[in-house]
This record gives sequence, C-alpha cells and structure tokens, in this order.
Amino acid sequence: MKTAFITGASSGIGWAAAVALGRAGFRLVLAGRRRERLEELARELGAEVPTHLLTFDVRDRAAVEAAVASLPAEFADVDVLINNAGNAHGLAPIQQGDPADWDAMLDGNVKGLLYVSRAVLPAMTRRNSGHIINIGSIAGHETYANGNVYCASKAAVAALTKGMRLDLLPHHIRVAEVNPGAVETEFSEVRFKGDTQRAASVYQGYEALRAEDVADLLAFMVTRPPHVNIAEVLILPAAQGAATVIRKE
Repeated sequence: MKTAFITGASSGIGWAAAVALGRAGFRLVLAGRRRERLEELARELGAEVPTHLLTFDVRDRAAVEAAVASLPAEFADVDVLINNAGNAHGLAPIQQGDPADWDAMLDGNVKGLLYVSRAVLPAMTRRNSGHIINIGSIAGHETYANGNVYCASKAAVAALTKGMRLDLLPHHIRVAEVNPGAVETEFSEVRFKGDTQRAASVYQGYEALRAEDVADLLAFMVTRPPHVNIAEVLILPAAQGAATVIRKE
C-alpha cells in the first residue's frame, strides 16, 4: 500500500483529496492546523483507510520538520506528496495592502510548500521514487487587479514546480502542478476575513468547481503508470473563461 501525504487536509480540496485517495487504496498522512477537523475526516474515511494525523502550520519550519520526523515507520516512506495548504488574504490594490496579509500568503503558499517538500524529499531521493503535486492556481498564470501578492505567490509555485521537476529528474521523482480556477470552498471566506455574504457572492450565478472535481483529477494523476507524468493541468468550471471572466446566468 502506498502512502500519500496531504497538507491542508482539514477542509476543501485537501479533505476531498483524502477521500479520493483513500478510495484509490492509499495509506494517508493528513496534515492541517485543526486537529478536530482531521479527526472528523479520519472517522469519515473509516477503519479501512489507514491514517496518521499531523497538526502543524506549514509556515512554521521547525514544526514541519518535527512533524515529519515523528512519522511512524509504516507512514514514513511517503510515495505521494500533495502540497495543498495555502491561503489568500484580502483583495486590495497594492498601495492599500496589509503587510500581515502579504506575509501570510508568501509564508503559506511559497515557504510552507518548500518546508514540507524539504522535509519529505530525503526519503524520496533515497528510494529514487516519488510523486509531488503542488496546488497552484489560475492566478499564478493570469495576474488580475487587486490580486497582486496572491498572484505573485502562485506564480512562485509555478516556477518552483518546474525547478523541482528539473532538480528531481535524476531521482525518478515526478513533479506536477494543478491550477484550479473558481472552486467553491472556504477559500473566499478566508480571503474576505469571515465575511460569509461577500464570500458567497463569488460563486453566485454559475456553477463553480467543487473540491471533489479537483480531487478526482488528483486521484487520476497519482494512479498513472510510473512512466507517465501529467505535469501541468488547468482545471476550470465550464462557465469560466479566464481568471476574472465568468459567465453568469
């Protein structure tokens, strides 16, 4: 049985990915900041899916390293890493941006991805085997007004994914990126700092992607034969033509 390590597993795409990969026969390391949510997910998965829970913030390098080092032997050799944890904070022009929001996005979306990858990679490089999927965004490929730092953080994910793929090629480690468009999760609620009405308005008038749609794609990618790497995917709802172009009924 292969082991998949999923960050940001306590909600949204991470939660759905855990369900999809559990069904696909993976043993799961579920990482997130909300222990009670991870425990709820483990209960939903059931006893037939072996799980190990890790509670940490990807922005805390020491906590990441300690958590990965604590993995029991049966979970320590990670076959698949899904770097899903990330965030968007605020939607303001650059001159009005909150530096605390900038730190949260750059530390979570970029440095957090690096910290987790760096902690997991020694086992992969030792075995010359592994698969890493970074969750990017259409925002990393199309900068939009007021998206400045969030778009920059996801553009960094795109560049890092390509750099990782080159550096890890000699170790037979596949590296890929999935770039979702509009997905109805807690994403907008976090971006708008708990303003649920404003967050809900983002998804009104059309059918957005569901977390399960992205999870289905992830499950397909990680179950391809070893000689196949689906290296980069843009996944959009049918109503979306570009980052800020959405057909509403």
